[in-house]
Parts: sequence; C-alpha cells; structure tokens
Amino acid sequence: MSEIIFLEPVFKEMIWGGDKLETSFGYKIPSKNTGECWAIAAHQNGDSRVTNGEYKGKTLSKLWSEHRELFGNLEGDVFPLLIKILDAKTDLSIQVHPDDEYAREKENGSLGKTECWYVLDCDEDTTIIIGHNAKNSDELREMVENGRWNELLREVKIKKGDFFQIDPGCIHAIKGGTVILETQQNSDITYRVYDYGRLSNGKPRELHTEKALDVIKAPFVEGKTDREGVETEDFLREILVSCSFYNVERIDVKKKAEIMQEYKFMNVSVVEGCGTVDGMEIRKGSHFILPFEYGKVVFEGKMELVVSYIM
Repeated sequence: MSEIIFLEPVFKEMIWGGDKLETSFGYKIPSKNTGECWAIAAHQNGDSRVTNGEYKGKTLSKLWSEHRELFGNLEGDVFPLLIKILDAKTDLSIQVHPDDEYAREKENGSLGKTECWYVLDCDEDTTIIIGHNAKNSDELREMVENGRWNELLREVKIKKGDFFQIDPGCIHAIKGGTVILETQQNSDITYRVYDYGRLSNGKPRELHTEKALDVIKAPFVEGKTDREGVETEDFLREILVSCSFYNVERIDVKKKAEIMQEYKFMNVSVVEGCGTVDGMEIRKGSHFILPFEYGKVVFEGKMELVVSYIM
C-alpha cells in the first residue's frame, strides 16, 4: 500500500498578517506578520516538502513531475490544487481573480483562480467582502473610478464554520480578525483593486484596476455551495462544495471515521483537535496527501478535517 505523504508548510509574511499561525496552530513562523501558510503547495512561489518515508525531502512539485503514479497519472503541467491557511490581523486588499482563459492569455499561461473559504475562526461581528452592488459593468467602472467603495462593496457577517465559494470575477476580501482555510486552483494571480491607501515600504501597493475591471462580473452572482452531510454516532461527513476544479468536504471525527480514498489523490488538513490516521499521530496543523489507490483510511480521535480531491 502507498504511504501517506506528510508535508511541511511554506510561510508568507504579509502586510496584513498576524501571529495566529504560531499561537493557534503551533507553527514556527518567520515573524508576527505571517499571513499565509501554504500547507499543500507545488507552486514556484511556494513548494511544500515531504517530511516522511520514501520521498522525504522532495518537494511536492518534484513528486508531481517524477512520480505521477501517486496522483493516478492525472494530466496537467502542475499539481492542480493549492491549500492555504490565512491569518488576517488587518483587512486584506479588495481583489478579484481571473478565470483560466484570461490568465492563460494575460499571465503567461498561468491557471486562473477559483477558490473557496472555510472560516476557521473570526472575531465577533466580523464581516467579509464578497461581491458588489453595481447593476452592470458601466456602473461598476464609474463606482470604482470615483472611489464609491462603501456603496459598491457587498459586506456579509460571518461566524466560525461558514463556507464561501469564490468564483473568478467575484470581488472579495477577508477582513481583520479572520482565519480561513482556502482551497484553490494552483495559481497566484490576484488583481488588487483597492488597498485602503496603505503603504508598503513607504509606497502604495500596486493596483491592477484595468485588469480587475476586465474580469469582475456584473451584476454579482453568488457562488454555489452544497453543505450536505451524513452524520453517525462517530463522525459527521459534510460536502461543502463540488465544482469542476475541486470537491471539498469537512469531516468532524468524534471517535472514529473510516473512509475510502478512491480518487486520484486526497488532500487532508487537520484544522482542530488531534488523533491518529492509520495509527500515526496527527494534530491541528497537520497536512498530508492520501495518494492514488490508498484505499481505506481510519481516523481516530476528536478532530475536524477539511479534505479536497478531484473527481
């Protein structure tokens, strides 16, 4: 049987980052402005390393290029998904992502970026920005060019456990006091449209207004999610979203959960609690891949998992 592939995250310091990746997850972080944990990543800007077994020390992108059998010989130039934890101490910039077609043409063949957010923690009365109130693209442009942000942006109250699908063309931002797990296409293309006038190294950060206006969809249409679950005495398994780029589930292990890994691969992140996977210890902050044809996997303990896979 194939081995479980445990991965070491890559950390990113951000102007809006904090220290919850250390205080809440126990990671050793580079500074108290660490905004992103690239947990399962095979990208030129962040590449997770295997920490165990036969492939110890290899990067995930190396496994993808040299051992495609671990991923069911799935086609594609790059590993298709990127799993992150984001800790926002202050508000992120207002941004939008392109789809595959636009990114391929304008961003040197990159993938576009469809993503989704599972809220791991947030301060009381926290909101996010998701979508806008413009009736059409002309009104959108006028509101952006005249800085009518309070009228334009659609603000939604959130709580721990909420889930959002962010399709390309959806203007969005998480705000200070929020920690999320993000499942996304393996892309780092973001168009920043507003940044609250903040300075980085004494200068305003670059905006990408024209590209953003090219891709923002007007009027706004909310991304579809599923939230259908099966509950037993020992665990809850809940589908959060199924789309053409990924399927994401939440598994709440109360005592023991036996599931089948029957996909090309399965990404697993432990976002709360601790226990074991097939007898190996795991805890909040553990991330690993169950490779192709892994078969039955047994989780024991009390923990919450977010898993993703491709059909």
